[in-house]
Formats: sequence, C-alpha cells, structure tokens
Amino acid sequence: MKSRVLMMPKAALAAALSVAVLLTGCTTVDQKSDQKTVETSVEQAVRLTVLHTNDHHGRFWRNNRDEWGMAARKTLVDSIRAEVEGQGGNVLLLSGGDVNTGVPESDLQNAEPDFLGMNLLGYDAMALGNHEFDNSMEILRMQDKMTDFPFLSANIYGTDSEERLFNAYELFTFDDLTVAVMGLTTEDTAHLVMKANVEGIDFRSPVEEARELVPTLQKKADIVIAATHMGHYEDGNYGSNAPGDVTLAREVDGIDMVVGGHSQNPMEKPDFQNNTWIVQAHEWGKYVGRADFELKAGELTLVNYELIPVNHRDQEEKLVEDAEMLELLTPYQKKGQALVGGRIGSVDERLQGERDEVRMGYTNLGTLMTKAQMIRAEADFGLINSGGIRASIEAGAISYRDVLTVQPFSNQLAYIDLTGTEIEDYLAVVATKSINSGAFAHFYGIEMTVDTEANRVTDIRIQGEALNPDKIYRMSFNNFSAGGGDNYPVMNTHPNYVDTGFMDAEVLKEYIKNNSPIRAVDYKPQGITRL
Repeated sequence: MKSRVLMMPKAALAAALSVAVLLTGCTTVDQKSDQKTVETSVEQAVRLTVLHTNDHHGRFWRNNRDEWGMAARKTLVDSIRAEVEGQGGNVLLLSGGDVNTGVPESDLQNAEPDFLGMNLLGYDAMALGNHEFDNSMEILRMQDKMTDFPFLSANIYGTDSEERLFNAYELFTFDDLTVAVMGLTTEDTAHLVMKANVEGIDFRSPVEEARELVPTLQKKADIVIAATHMGHYEDGNYGSNAPGDVTLAREVDGIDMVVGGHSQNPMEKPDFQNNTWIVQAHEWGKYVGRADFELKAGELTLVNYELIPVNHRDQEEKLVEDAEMLELLTPYQKKGQALVGGRIGSVDERLQGERDEVRMGYTNLGTLMTKAQMIRAEADFGLINSGGIRASIEAGAISYRDVLTVQPFSNQLAYIDLTGTEIEDYLAVVATKSINSGAFAHFYGIEMTVDTEANRVTDIRIQGEALNPDKIYRMSFNNFSAGGGDNYPVMNTHPNYVDTGFMDAEVLKEYIKNNSPIRAVDYKPQGITRL
C-alpha cells in the first residue's frame, strides 16, 4: 500500500529527515537473486531521496548566458547528498536518457565529456533514450564502457535472438532498503533515428516487458522504480507517439515511481497514476528533480517533491561551479570550439540570409534550410520562420561556425502529422504573415497561392499533388514555431506533435556535408504565389 502524494514545507521535511534511522553506502546487488537481500523493519522509517535529470542533449557546458552546465549541477547534487546522507537518508541519482545530440561541441566528441561528467556527478543508472541511437552501436558500446553506471533498457532485443542487448534493471541495496531500477525505451526509436543505426535491433513494447518483469522485481526489492524514455502525455493521450509513462503506470501494477524523459516536460508536480508517481525534469540540465520518500510499515509516502533550478538567469543565488568538474570539462570545451571551425562543405554562389532579404521575400538559403529539415524529418513539406535565419553564407568553403552563425538559437527540429484540412487552416495563419517580420515563413515541398488580404491560401499542392482534405501529411518546422513563437498557432500540444531533439544547425550542417558542392541555383524559390 502506498499513500497519496503529500507535500511538506522544507523546514518540516528537514525535521522529518533528521529522525531517519539509516546508514548510507549504496551497492549493486546480483540480479540473479530470487529474493530481497534485506527485509525492511516495520518499526523504522526508511528515507530515500531520488534525484533525476533527463534529455541532457550534450549540454555539458554552461550556455552563453552562464546558465545550466554540469559544473553547477555537481555543486547542487553534492549539496543535496551531503544534506540527506548527513541526516541518515539514502540517495539515488537517475537519468531519463537522451544524453546524446544537441550541441556540436558534444556531438563532435561522441558525448565523451557528458558521460565522464555523469561519472563525476555520481549517476547510479540511466535509461537509454532514442537519441543514444543517433550514433552507431559501436559508439554506443564505447559510451557504455566509459561509464561507471549501467545503461538500462528492458525492451531492447536483438532481432535474431531472444536476448536483451542491455541490462533490464539494476538492484541497489542500502542497510535497510533494496531498490530496483528498471529501464524502458520508447518503441518509437525505430523510426526516430537513422535506419542503419538500428539494424538488427527490436524495440519491443515497454508496457509488455514491464508487465512481465515487475512481479520479479517486487520479490527482490522494497521499491520499484522505472527509469524511462517514453514521454509524459497528459491523461495518457499520446496521439501518434508510442505509449508513454501514464499508459505504463495505468497498465502495469507495482511500479512505485517513474523517472521519465523524452517529452521534455517541466513537471513541477508529480503525476499520480495507479499508485505510481511520475516525474520529469524538463531538459538540458536546467533542473534537478528531487523526490524525498519515506518507507514505513510497508507504506511508501512521497514527503516532498521539487524541481530545483540550475543557475537560471533570474535565479537570485547562483551556484558556484564545481572546480573538479571544470577541470574535467574545460579541455573538451576548448577542443569542441576548435572543431566547429572545420570545413564541412562549399557553395558556388552566395546563399541569401540577410535580414532585409529573408524577411522581405523567399530566398535560396531559406529554401535550402527548409529542405534540409524536411528531409531529416521525412516530412511531405516544411517551413521555417525567417526570424530563425540570421546570416548569409558566402560563396566558397563553409564551416560549421558559418552554420551556427546562421542558426544560433539551438532550436530543435520538430514535425507534426496533420490532415489536409488542418494544414489549410494552419497555413491560413502562417503563410499570410506579413513581410518585414521574423514571422514571414519560407517553404519547401509545397505550392500555393497566398492571399494576404483575405488571410487564406488556395491552390495548395504538396509534392506536386492537390491537397486532399482527408489525407494525413507530415510537416516539418522547429520547436520555436510549434510553441507559438512569432504568433504562430500553438502546435506542441497537438497529440501528433514530435520534437526530434535534433538541433537545427546540426541538421543544416549534415545536409551541407552530404550534398556539397552546393549549387545555389538549385535552391531558387518556386511554387509560392503571394497576392
């Protein structure tokens, strides 16, 4: 039996923690054991604090506004550990996955600084995310070997065998407590990454795997935690995505807590479903989630939960960056910055990206960028707001630094599946945005007539065929536009919306690299008649 969520003031929490009777010292337990290694005393209250992050996406270093970063995160985590363990409690630090992909300084070094930083932070376990498969299995195995903590996923199998490719779970034992941490990965991974990277891999249903595994874990452990990369979808409405954490909690009994990721929600309060607490800590190390539990007489109570910010701009008291972490990461940051200056391709003529060009009409650079995103998202057509195009690319050699100058905001590629009717309604707003504004949109893969006075679009053709009101089409754009940026319709709450996690500059870089030498004439805008 578990109680409902109970929130306590910090002062009351500190007082409660001070009476906990537990020694610290977490060690792993042999998974082959059939029973719990220790029994929980019914007389004593056992304290467990679960710290968690998710969707790190290469942000090992602070950003250009001195926010976030693993050095500040370590200062925070060390402080919480000292507090909890000093009061007799126990701490687990978990990740909901997607450590890879998002920042070139990390991507170009195969996330080595990120995983070594996680070692220094003392992570206990991590769920595998879909972006771990943006690289080859060889690189993923290399990353696995460099870590001091396990990569967990119970639902990833080889297609030619019945063997799991990674550990399904890990057991952690304290003096009077055993905790099972099970890993689960979205089955959408198979179509969210390059097909070559997942050949020979079967992403099975996380719900089905958990349903079979949890009864075994309940025999071995006092508390069962699922570290997942499946997404939190309100009331289980996952749309065209694979089922997420709410579905998991509702359909599988016996999971005490879900530490999630993938949908990148800033969940200030846990979702409570079927006696399971579901949490998620937004993205990029912006927060560390903290859940303080008490187990007494077989009843598990969530005493306190909070998302703790890591050096946000408006934060009054900033965390001092940990010196040991800075010493570890500084060489990687310097090396990464040097790497972004390397040549990635070339173009024969100037690609037009100046403010007075891209906001006043369609340009070859706008077309190229939109095509690159459309292809990466496997979409039918795409669009990009002109405010996201910040510079031209001159004729000659192109460096990654040039690309980052064009797209400096670290927006992420997204896509959405819509009916023809929904697309027509959406374009009536977006395609008719006025010139001389960042909202003016560039397109690829679509033809139409735009009537700016009547605020409507007509004669729509996608991939050369007339728009079918009932057909489903995929549209690529970025997460800024999807969230209502530039007063576009808010689409990131639509059940068919997907944020891929790929940084827009990285998408453009790969397209230029794979298609150089670029011929500017091939990207001459066409197909849009603006009245």
